[in-house]
Amino acid sequence: MQMTGAQIMLRCLEEQGVTTVFGYPGGAIVPFYDILCASKNIEHILTVHEQGAAHAADGYARASGRVGVCIATSGPGATNLVTGLAAAFLDSVPLVAITGQVARTLIGRDAFQEVDITGITMPITKHNFLVKNPNQLAGILRMAFEIAASGRPGPVLVDVPRDIQTMLIDCTEEDFAPHKYDKPACCQNGAIDAAVEALKNARRPVMLVGGGAVGADVRSEVVKLAEKINMPVCSTLMGLGAFPGNHKLFLGMTGLHGLERANNAVQAADVLLAVGSRFNDRVTGDRKAYTDKKTVIHVDVDPAEIDKNVYAGIGLAGDMKYCLERLSEKLSGRTPSVWWNTINDWPDQDEAIKGTSAPLYVKMMADAAAGKDVIFVTDVGQHQMWAAQHLRIEKPRNWITSGGLGTMGFGLPAAIGAQFSRPQARVISISGDGGFKMTGNELYTIVRNKLPIISIVFNNEGLGMIRQLQQVFCESRFVACEQPPVLDFIAYAGSFGIKGVRVNTPDAFDAVLHEALAANEARFIEVTINPADMVKPMVNVAGGLNSYVKFPLPPK
Repeated sequence: MQMTGAQIMLRCLEEQGVTTVFGYPGGAIVPFYDILCASKNIEHILTVHEQGAAHAADGYARASGRVGVCIATSGPGATNLVTGLAAAFLDSVPLVAITGQVARTLIGRDAFQEVDITGITMPITKHNFLVKNPNQLAGILRMAFEIAASGRPGPVLVDVPRDIQTMLIDCTEEDFAPHKYDKPACCQNGAIDAAVEALKNARRPVMLVGGGAVGADVRSEVVKLAEKINMPVCSTLMGLGAFPGNHKLFLGMTGLHGLERANNAVQAADVLLAVGSRFNDRVTGDRKAYTDKKTVIHVDVDPAEIDKNVYAGIGLAGDMKYCLERLSEKLSGRTPSVWWNTINDWPDQDEAIKGTSAPLYVKMMADAAAGKDVIFVTDVGQHQMWAAQHLRIEKPRNWITSGGLGTMGFGLPAAIGAQFSRPQARVISISGDGGFKMTGNELYTIVRNKLPIISIVFNNEGLGMIRQLQQVFCESRFVACEQPPVLDFIAYAGSFGIKGVRVNTPDAFDAVLHEALAANEARFIEVTINPADMVKPMVNVAGGLNSYVKFPLPPK
């Protein structure tokens, strides 16, 4: 039989179970759009900008565990995906980006809207393809989905020249036959035995869960292991939700802005069991101090992560479910009570944030969402850290944030993707006024698709995290971080037809938030906060996790 390249592309998407794609059309991808619009199985979501499409596909993947898909044309359409691809790459998110390309006869001739998008994205994708042979189109697309989702997930880009989309290609049903792929190799029994022995002899064990634990869906295995030996558990920013936030064994987030109790526990541990963490510099601070006088057991699906950032005395690379199940089977005994007594003597989170009002709003969000299926999606900045410290995420995939790239503007479009992936859940997008300005035009996409997303903007009239860094490290010389309040956020939201409310007291916020959760429609809440509010604690990266920055007095 014969099919056009565009028809083959659609057939491959349907075969992969894709039901939602995010994109923006253009000349080099029009042939595919001509076929896509006739599909009864796939819904195309037109975003305001291609960056919004990439972040929405990312949010869709993080909230669902399925591969997200975004589409763009050649040239500027493709380059507008770059930030979203980099964000997905650093956070190991399964994504397939399909871009149009100029006809093969024009490649390399500086044709209209031609860029070498595979060359541009090579460092920020797990793999990418420029389709040159039409007979390989189906195989490449199917391989793209497999690469994106298998092993350590990540984004894959497929660049399809316009002439391949329009030409007739000979194909058979065998071209679309399902393939079987090998699962990741399992870690060796000798390494498991060594890990068991280390944990049995540990006096101060700590488990650290990272984003890989969410991606590998090992929540039940993590909980079972921790409960079996009564081991304290901490989380990285990306690992929130991999262990229940209200569990008695959970100490909270660790790292640069981690809670003191969590940071102190990791620093004092003699055995650290890390599950799916890549030991980013924001997690470790000084790497030598981080690993000093402790044995690190590193469980990860990606062998390349073992010993990359910190030396792991024991590395367990492979299927994470298998590794954790074997550890649970072989472990017995309980964590010494003297270790828990020490932990409980350290300051809790409330002591560390006295004098700061912003976290109170976050705690109200946590209380309002209790018992409900709520997905929290954040942008990047101070609000992100306050949310990570105090929300207490109970389930994996109910916390979505840009960790590795720290992408301002990520939050609102990612919330759109999350809402499409789980329409029965309620999505709350939390942004700062700086990040919201970057992609706030995606409110149009929210209204156009009647999505009941609650958008919350913490407005401190500036770039709060930059202001904090300049206060701490630049003797309060504030440069390019203060933004006068010339934008009326409520009027802006209202221009899209979204009801907005501005609040500046906890009681007012609590009432407005509950009313928004009760309404099955989009809402906008602006929370005015004090620009002097700081994210505390803050680790001195030159020292260990219990070496904290001493904040100077705010300027008069």
